Amino acid sequence: MSFTISRRSIFTLPDLSSLSPFSGSDGKGPQEIQTYHERKIFPYKPSQLHSLVSDIESYPRFLPFCTGARILSRTPASVNETETFQAEMTVGFLTFKESYVSDVKSRPNEYVEVVASSSTPLFKTLNTTWRFQPASPQSPHPSWGSSLPDPPSAASSAASPAAQRDAGPTLVTLDLAFSFANPVHAAVSATFFGQVSKMMVKAFEERCLDIYGPGNK
Repeated sequence: MSFTISRRSIFTLPDLSSLSPFSGSDGKGPQEIQTYHERKIFPYKPSQLHSLVSDIESYPRFLPFCTGARILSRTPASVNETETFQAEMTVGFLTFKESYVSDVKSRPNEYVEVVASSSTPLFKTLNTTWRFQPASPQSPHPSWGSSLPDPPSAASSAASPAAQRDAGPTLVTLDLAFSFANPVHAAVSATFFGQVSKMMVKAFEERCLDIYGPGNK
């Protein structure tokens, strides 16, 4: 499955807060809002991918340059309802270390939306949304090689609507919109965004493999 990218920029280095899955830059001035869009099919259930992305406190275990993550406050939600919470991310590279706060909305199996708090001095704008949608069972995934998965069985076809909505594979969509408050951060990020973007995508895929294995065809 190929990537569709409108602007190649996810994370910045010196302003390494953009090195989390919730930030980025393509080197334009801080007044301009930059966007990043990516779509890819993973051989996992929406619930599995949502669980991985919404577990912000686990980010330091696998995201490059993420040195800390913690939940500041949380509003409980009932089953299958939207949960809201605030999270602080700390990122570091060489002598640089930055922290920023984001407001997070998370709806089970559907999306995780992250918006930088107005009290965060690093960004004028930072909006990130992960969406998870069941994909066709006939959609190939790079880890499957060139062969297509087997057709769904009669048992799977007779599954309940809820089970079908949480069946793999899953189309993952990532949308980012951001602009830096500091022109120095925006300028420095232009040197690194391509390399870091690839590192972050790879880290996400490797985390899926570590937690869930190669996935199901």
